Amino acid sequence: MRAIFLVDNGSLRPQATLNLRRVAASLSELIGKSVQAASLLHSNKIPAEEVDGIPATTLGPAAERSAEQGATEIIVLPFFFGPSRALTGYLPERMATLQERFPLVKVRIAQPLVDELGDNDLRLAHLLADNVRDKIQSGTKPHVALVDHGSPIPDVTAVRNRLAGQLSVLLGEEVACVAAASMERREGEEYRFNEPLLENLLVTPEFKAGPVLLAMLFLSPGRHAGEGGDIAEICAAAEQQHPELSVTTTKLVGEHQGIVDILHSRLRQAIDGERFLLELPARI
Repeated sequence: MRAIFLVDNGSLRPQATLNLRRVAASLSELIGKSVQAASLLHSNKIPAEEVDGIPATTLGPAAERSAEQGATEIIVLPFFFGPSRALTGYLPERMATLQERFPLVKVRIAQPLVDELGDNDLRLAHLLADNVRDKIQSGTKPHVALVDHGSPIPDVTAVRNRLAGQLSVLLGEEVACVAAASMERREGEEYRFNEPLLENLLVTPEFKAGPVLLAMLFLSPGRHAGEGGDIAEICAAAEQQHPELSVTTTKLVGEHQGIVDILHSRLRQAIDGERFLLELPARI
């Protein structure tokens, strides 16, 4: 028996869990099989009454329940843009702990949304372009900043930069330019690859006056990308410093229905053994 989990990093904000469940339900309907929503961390601390009365769950306990119910194969479908340490470090360690109790269970972790070594898939860039076009005001030619959280992993930032290049080509003459930025970064020269930070980009000569659109490279609302979150605070501070600046944010990538099609492809590749991120064979 196979159990399929759509997994995000986890958040204490109920909106993130509700969005993950919405996407998992859409994917379940598409494939005709159950896809369970679970987080790696944090979400189990959300009061149940804030998530429709159904307690949020983390992957470890949820996967163990599936194994207890007879699952011999677990497919983890990452709701992540790139190969973060949560996927390459914490997740296999947690699944190895599961296999100590259930050695006959095989675990396969699908590729994240952007597969750097896979086919040249433009679907995510098209979703970003859709979100930008929804916010372009007639007669304007805004500057666009593709902003992500920021990562200590160069491979994850490379995903952001790749998408910024694709988005620039897709939008073409509809916008003045497309630049990549991070919401935050760790201290130290070794993390400079995250630059520019959004707060610094918004005060450059090109961006500090006129309309700016933030293409939000986030999957679910939370304390960073949600209402009144960190991104909103950064934009408000920049607008106060430069009154001619007007920043508009797009909706999040994970709120676009097209994300389900990409997830379906990653799931199919993992089930078929065509492409996947990691595999933990059964300990026979």
